[in-house]
Amino acid sequence: MKKRFLAYSTGLIKKYYPDTDSIKMEEYAYNLEAFYLTVTKMLVIIPTAIILGVIKELLLLLLFFNILREQAHGLHATKSWICLVSSTLIFVGVPFISKIITIPFIIKIILDIIGLLLIALYAPADTVKAPIIKAERRKKYKIKSIIYTMFLIILSLIIKNTVVTNLIIFAIWIEVFLILPITYKIFHLSYNNYIEYLKNMN
Repeated sequence: MKKRFLAYSTGLIKKYYPDTDSIKMEEYAYNLEAFYLTVTKMLVIIPTAIILGVIKELLLLLLFFNILREQAHGLHATKSWICLVSSTLIFVGVPFISKIITIPFIIKIILDIIGLLLIALYAPADTVKAPIIKAERRKKYKIKSIIYTMFLIILSLIIKNTVVTNLIIFAIWIEVFLILPITYKIFHLSYNNYIEYLKNMN
């Protein structure tokens, strides 16, 4: 189903924009695949969240997480079913946990500081399918990642609702996990893919 969707969508792009180069087509294909996977995942995750009574928390987590994800990027699962299972466990499990735990204020501060430092060090993290080739783009993504993380941290410190602050901290740390070199190594994925891409271009 996914292959047919991608073939049909990229076929339309080639038909109406025949001058699109191969690099741009790869970027379109990557974004279309991400869109398809997001929609199909939500068809499972949202009903599961509704059944467990965490739909509001799920939507907040997705909001906080995607604010960072759009800038810091990070790894993607290599198979659709792995992506579905891991996303369901994370995006349903985290809201559920956030409703039943209380993180002490000092621990929040520590998690916020470490999370910000790791985002500053390792964002953005690219993938084989979508290497961030241009240095100015990587710099822009890094700066925005840091700014957005600081914004979320400030939000987590001034909001009094424990569940919401938990969701913010978890969102930051989910993104941190997805950009760490050690995470790429654990899943046998190549890191800093733009370096290899630039080598092959020369």
